[in-house]
Amino acid sequence: MLSVTLRQLEYAVAVAQAGGMTAAAEALNVSQPALSVALRELETQLGKSLFLRRAGGPMTPTAFGRDFLDAAEQQLAAMARLMAGDAAPATPVRLAVFEDLAPVMLGALLTALPDDLPVAPQIAGFEAITDGLRRGQIDLALTYDLGLPTAVTKEEIARVKPHAVMNPQHRLALRAGVSLAELADVPLILADQGLSVGHIRALFAKRGLTPRIAHRAATLEILRSFAAHGLGVGLSYTRPLTEASYDGTPLTTRPLIDGGPGEPVVLAVSEENALSAAGTRLAQLLADRRAFLPET
Repeated sequence: MLSVTLRQLEYAVAVAQAGGMTAAAEALNVSQPALSVALRELETQLGKSLFLRRAGGPMTPTAFGRDFLDAAEQQLAAMARLMAGDAAPATPVRLAVFEDLAPVMLGALLTALPDDLPVAPQIAGFEAITDGLRRGQIDLALTYDLGLPTAVTKEEIARVKPHAVMNPQHRLALRAGVSLAELADVPLILADQGLSVGHIRALFAKRGLTPRIAHRAATLEILRSFAAHGLGVGLSYTRPLTEASYDGTPLTTRPLIDGGPGEPVVLAVSEENALSAAGTRLAQLLADRRAFLPET
């Protein structure tokens, strides 16, 4: 059974560096008898002497001692780095990005990160992000502030306003902006993402309006495709910069003039999941940078 302690290793390395018991004891601020006992116990465990002891002369490492003490010094340095949170190599930071935000921000985000900051990105919906933060399977999340657990620290890094997506020939496309009352009179296309649908419904409910939901699209791009082909007007917060759907059909977007202050995009961290040094560094970079964020 391994019974060598870090303190014994620290004492032995200190003796080697100081060249004797007295100087090492002073450097460590311990008594010389305590240092001598710890060193004898270590040599007994090893079954070999670490130092040549000569009366009146310095303590010099034996041939075995030189190799052992060099390795011990490296182990102590590694332990110091570990306790400081700087141990390398760093494990990748598990970063989750909400599925609608990922296509418009994740590529630019990863490109902007330094090479020595490993990140394992994952794309997920609201429920998966909530569950992952709660279980400690996600370190950081970039998402809308919807449905997050209570024990989560949230830092707002952007605010995105809702907009309507439609075919350029739609009658509402002639307006500079559209209202909820106008949208309540046309077939709507919403992203079928649970919390997102409920949030959009709430915008209408606050004004006593009931939307006519014609389609619930599984993804943002399907929403945009349906709108481009005249199947209704899409309503969304995430806004890709392109004005066409995947198949090249033209789209146009109009701001929602009474949609409120917009929805915050937040950096979410579970209060129970202490971040690694790399995670803390990534969180700071995400809070400081704005180039990868969606248009507000």
